Amino acid sequence: MDIPDILITETQLRGNNGDSGTPKWIAYHGLVYNVSDCPRWRKEMHENLHFPGQDLTSEFPDAPHNEVVFKNPCVKVVGRLKETGA
Repeated sequence: MDIPDILITETQLRGNNGDSGTPKWIAYHGLVYNVSDCPRWRKEMHENLHFPGQDLTSEFPDAPHNEVVFKNPCVKVVGRLKETGA
């Protein structure tokens, strides 16, 4: 997987939540993904549980799927989430 050499701040992640035409980004284990084109992210929330614009790492263990979802062609890597204080 090619990971762009781009650091994304928490503020940038939160701002890309699908509002006002922004893309829908999520973070997982330090990577930021654009899920705008994924059918299950077309509505405001994913499966009525998760909002875009958030780090979903802590919520992932409860998901009914595994990390293979990040290999879906509709999921695009945007960059790395900048560590707090970094």
